[in-house]
Amino acid sequence: MSEFAEDEVELQSLVKQFLRSISDKISSAPSPECAEEILLHLEETDKNFHNYEFVKYLRQYVENALGSVVEEETNNLTREDRQHAIGSGHDTLIHAVTQRTRYSAEYQQMIHTLKNTMITVVESLKNKSEEDQLRKEETHQEKQHRQSNIQFTDNCSDSGSSFKQLQILAEKLDSSKPKEVRWEALKVLCRAPTSDVLSCESWSSLRLNLCVALSEPDPDLSDNALRFFAKSLSSSPLNVTREIYTSLAKSVESSFLSHKLSFPSGSATIDVNRPEISRLLKQIRLMNDFQKEVTNFWIRHPEKYMEEVIENTFSLLSFHHEHGSPGTERVLEPVHLLALLDVKATWFKKWMHGYYSRAVILRLLERKYKSVVSGLLNNKDLSLVYSGKELEYCCFVHSLCVLGKLIIYTNGKKLFPIKIRKYKDPVTLTDLLINVVKCILIHLLSVGSDVLSPSTLVMEVLWMLCEQTECATECLYQTPVIEKLLTPVILKSPAATLSLIADILARIANTDRGLALFLFEKNLVAAHSERTFAAHIIIQFTQRLLDKELPSLCESDMPHSLCGAFILVCRQMYNTCEGLQVLRPYGLHKALAAAWKKTSSLSERVQTPVPGAGAGSSTQELQNMLIWEETLLDSLLNFGATPKGLLLLQQTGAINECVSYMFSRFTKKLQVSSCEKFGYGVMVTQVAATAPGVVALHSSGFIRALVLELWSVLECSSDDVRVVRPKPTPIDPIDRSCLKSFLYLVNLLSSSQSVWELLGRQPLANKSEYTLREMPTSIPDLIDRLIAVNSDVKIHSLFRYEESHTFGLRLLNVLCCNLDSFLLLESQYSICSMLLQSQMRNNTFEINQTIIIDSLSVERNHVLVRVSVVGGPSERRLPPRDLQEVSFPLNCMELCDFDSTWKFDQLTLKNKGRLIYKRFALEDVCFIHFIYIHRYGIYLGLLKEEAANDLALLIKHVKIFLSTQRVETSSELSYPGHDWLASTVFLIMAGNMEKSLCLLVSLSSLLTSAFIWPARIHASVMAESGIPPVYWCTAHYVEMLLKAEVPLVHSAFKMSGFTPSQMCLHWLTQCFWNYLDWTEICHYICTCVVMGPDYQVYMCVAIFKHLQPDILQHTQSQELQIFLKVRWSQNYNIHAIFY
Repeated sequence: MSEFAEDEVELQSLVKQFLRSISDKISSAPSPECAEEILLHLEETDKNFHNYEFVKYLRQYVENALGSVVEEETNNLTREDRQHAIGSGHDTLIHAVTQRTRYSAEYQQMIHTLKNTMITVVESLKNKSEEDQLRKEETHQEKQHRQSNIQFTDNCSDSGSSFKQLQILAEKLDSSKPKEVRWEALKVLCRAPTSDVLSCESWSSLRLNLCVALSEPDPDLSDNALRFFAKSLSSSPLNVTREIYTSLAKSVESSFLSHKLSFPSGSATIDVNRPEISRLLKQIRLMNDFQKEVTNFWIRHPEKYMEEVIENTFSLLSFHHEHGSPGTERVLEPVHLLALLDVKATWFKKWMHGYYSRAVILRLLERKYKSVVSGLLNNKDLSLVYSGKELEYCCFVHSLCVLGKLIIYTNGKKLFPIKIRKYKDPVTLTDLLINVVKCILIHLLSVGSDVLSPSTLVMEVLWMLCEQTECATECLYQTPVIEKLLTPVILKSPAATLSLIADILARIANTDRGLALFLFEKNLVAAHSERTFAAHIIIQFTQRLLDKELPSLCESDMPHSLCGAFILVCRQMYNTCEGLQVLRPYGLHKALAAAWKKTSSLSERVQTPVPGAGAGSSTQELQNMLIWEETLLDSLLNFGATPKGLLLLQQTGAINECVSYMFSRFTKKLQVSSCEKFGYGVMVTQVAATAPGVVALHSSGFIRALVLELWSVLECSSDDVRVVRPKPTPIDPIDRSCLKSFLYLVNLLSSSQSVWELLGRQPLANKSEYTLREMPTSIPDLIDRLIAVNSDVKIHSLFRYEESHTFGLRLLNVLCCNLDSFLLLESQYSICSMLLQSQMRNNTFEINQTIIIDSLSVERNHVLVRVSVVGGPSERRLPPRDLQEVSFPLNCMELCDFDSTWKFDQLTLKNKGRLIYKRFALEDVCFIHFIYIHRYGIYLGLLKEEAANDLALLIKHVKIFLSTQRVETSSELSYPGHDWLASTVFLIMAGNMEKSLCLLVSLSSLLTSAFIWPARIHASVMAESGIPPVYWCTAHYVEMLLKAEVPLVHSAFKMSGFTPSQMCLHWLTQCFWNYLDWTEICHYICTCVVMGPDYQVYMCVAIFKHLQPDILQHTQSQELQIFLKVRWSQNYNIHAIFY
C-alpha cells in the first residue's frame, strides 16, 4: 500500500471528481441515511459506475493486492482430491476462492490500509472545504469593510487618511463648537467603521465628547450620539462593545449624578416625556437590549470582558441618593428606569442562567456591590403601592424578580445578612422571606394586569423556591417563615389570601423535609402562646371548614375551593405513612365521608332545569356540587395510598365510589394531583392487595378494561405501521409492548386475597368453539385463553399462539410463587394435569424416537418443577429457561419416561391424601396441601410416612378451635387459604400432634398471633373489615421505616408501581415458605414469638435493605416484581441478616 499512500494527492482528486459526478443523486436524498443507502447500491442503479476513474483506481489496487492470493488459492483447490475439495462447478469454485481470500492475511492488511488511507483523504477534503469557506467569508468581510472605508473617505475627502479625519471629527465634537458643527460631525462619525473609531489615537477625546453629547438637552445631538453607540453595540465584537457599553454606563451614571432627578412621592404622577427623563430612558433602553443579547456570545471571549460589562452595570445600579423625609419628593435612580423598561428583570435572569456568568455576578456582589442588593431590599416596602404610583411599583417588581433569582443559588444566599438603609440590624435571608410572605397577607391593590399583581409575583418566587430542594430547606423550611405562612390560618384571613397560603403549604408538605417540619417540629406559636405542630393547626382549620364552623369564610364566594385547597395540604400528609400516624386521631376520613354523603344527597335533590325557567342558577349550582363531590371523593381516595389508610377508607363505606372515580381518571391518564409526579399505579396496587379493594376494582370496570387492553396489545395489535414496515419478531419471552400490561396483572394478582376474590368458584369456559373476534373480559377468561390452552380449539383461536401462551405461562409462574394462589388454581383448574398433558404432546419418542423441546415446553417444565418442589434457596434447585450443554450423555429413554413417572407419583400422593382427608371430614381441596407439607417434612427428616394422619388430625382440631373465636359476619367464615403457621409448627414439633396443638392454643392468647397467624385472625373482630392486621399494621410500618431507613428502595417501589406492603403480605402469609430455608423460617417464628410482633417489621426491612443493590438494578429493567417474587430466592441466602 506504499504506492497508495504516495498517490494520496491523486486519490483526493479522484474522490472529488467521483463526488461531483454523483452529487445530484446524493443531494436529492432526504436524510444522511438515505444518502448512505444510495451509495451502497450505486453499482446497481448507475450504469456508468464502472467508468468512474475512482472505481477503476480501486479495482486496479485490489487486483494488485490480491491477484497473487486468488491465483494461488485457485491452483490449490483444483489440485486437491475432489471428495475432499469443494465439489464440482464453476460457481462453487468461485465461492470457495472468495471465502479463503477474505480470511487471508493479505486481505485483512489491504482492508486496514485502505480504511486508514481513505480516512486521511476524506479528512483532508473536509479541511480544504472548510478553509475555502472561511476564505470566502473573509473576502466578503474585507469587501464590505473596504466599501465602508471608501464611503467614509468620500465623506471626509478633506483629509488624506481616515485616522486624521477622525482626529478632526473629535475636535469638531468638542462642546465649545457650535451645535451645527457638532451635529454634522456626529452624522459623519455614524458612517465611519466602528473598529477604526475605537483604534484611532483620538478615541479618548472622541469618547469624552460623545458622552457629553449624550447628556446634551438638544435631542439632535443626544440622539445622534446614541445612534453611534447603538451601531457600535450591534455590529462589533465583545472586545469592542465592552468599551462602548462602559462609556454609555458612565455617561448615564454621570447624568443621574449631575441632574439629581426626582419624582413626587404623593399621588401625583411622573411624566416620562420630560426631556431629561426621556433621554435617560432611551439610553437605559439601549443598555437593557445589550444586556439581554450579550449572553449569547460573551462565553466566546475572555472572562475579563464579561466581568467589565457586569461590573459597570452594578456600578450604575449601586448609585443611590439619600431619600428625603416622608412627604417630600423622592430621588429618581437608575434602577427605577430600568424597572420601567424590564419590569420582570429578564436581563438578570439571563445573566444568572449559566454558571460562566453567574459565578462572576455572585463574586462581584459579595466583594464590591452589596449596595446593589441593599438597594433592592429597600424597595420591599409596599406602602406606596396603594397610592398607585407605577414607577415605585415597577421598581418593586424588578427588585423582587432579581432577589428571587439571586437567593436560589448558594453563593447568592451567602450575601445575607446585609446592611441596608433605614434598618438598624442587618437583613437576614429569613427576614427577606418573611417580608415576601407579608405581600400575600396584606390586602394589596393590584397594579396593572393580574400577571403583575403582588400576590402573583410573590407566588412565582415562592414556587421557584419550592422547586429547589436545598434552597427551600435554607429559605422556606424555617420556623419564622412557617409561622408567618400560618398566621392567616390562625387569624382567619380572607378566603383569597388563604387560598394562596394553602397552595404554598401543599408544595411544602409534598417534600420530605417540609413534611417532617409540619409533623414533628413542635415550635410554632398558636393561640394563647402555646407551642404546637404545624400539622395540628392545618388539620384543625380544615375540619372547621368542613364542619362550616367559620361563617365568615363559609359565606364567601369560594367556600368549597378554599376547603379543597386545605384538604390538599392535609392530603400531602395523610398519603404518607408517617403523616397518617399524626393525623389519624382527628378522624379526617370520617369528616370527609360525612361531607361527601351529604353533598351526594344534595346533588340528587337539585331540580332538573325546565325550559323557560331560570335554569342558569340551578345548572351552576349542580356543577359546583359535582365538582365538590369529586374533590371529596378524590381526597378520600388518597387514603388508599398507605396500608392503614386503605383500612380507614374501607371503614368509611365509600371505597367502591372512590375506586370508580379513580378508574375514570386512570383511563384519562390524569395525575393524582398537581403535586404528584406519578399516576395511579401505586394506588391501584395498594388497593388490589385486599379483598374489599379488588372487589371494588372489579365492580368499577378496571379489571375488564385491563384485560381488554392486554388482549388488544397481545393478540390484535392495531399498529398500521406494520403494513409498511413489518414489526420485528420479539426476542424476549414477553414483548416490550406487553410488559406494562403484564406488570399490571402481576400487581393486581400479587395477593392471594385478590386471587380468591377474582377466581374463587369461577369455572373456566372451555368452550367447544372460540370465534376470532371473541375477547376475554375477566381473569378466568384470560386463564382459559392463555394458560389452560388444552385443546386445538383454543390453540387455533390465538393469532400468536406461541407468544400468547408464553405470556400466560410466565404469568402462571409468578402466580404460583404465592402458595395459596397456586393451591386455589390447582384445586379448581388442575393446572398441573393440564401442563403435563401438554408436555406429553411433545413426547413422540415411541413413534419417531424424538422429543420436542421448544420454548413452551421449557416454560411448562419450569412451572411444573416450581410447583412440585418446596424449599428455600439451598433446599431446591429450579431448572433454567434456556438450553445448556452438559458434560454427561443424555438418556433419551429416561426423558421419555419422566412425564409418565412424575404423573404416576402425583396420582399416588393425591389418592392417598384424599383418603386421609376424607377420613377426617376435611375439604377435598386440602389434599393438595398435604402433598407438599408431607413431602417437605420427609425431605427435612422431620416426618415419617405415618405422620400424615397426625397432620390431618391437627388441621381438623385447629379448624374447630379457631371457629370458636370468630364473629358472625356476612363474609365466608372459613379461612380460604392454607394454615401455613399450623403446618410450620407441626414440622417444628417433628410431627407430634399433641405438642403442636398445645403450642398453637397457647400462641392464640398472645398478641403476636394476630400478625403471624392469618388463619387465627380471619373474620375475627380485628379483621372484620376484611383487611388483616399483617397488612394494615405490619406492612404499614414496613413502608414507613423503609422511607426513613432505606429511601432508595422506597423510591424504587414507587417508580415501579409496586408496593412493599404487597411483598410483605406475600411473605408473611405463607411464613416465608419457598423464600427462606427451614432453619431461617424457624428463626423467624421464634423471634416474633419471643421478642414481639414488631420484629416482623424489622425482618422485612432488613430483607429489603439486604436486597437494595438488586432492587435498584431490577427497577431500571422494569422487572422489580418478577425479581422479588420469582428470582431472588434462587440466589440469595439471607441467614446473616438476623444477626
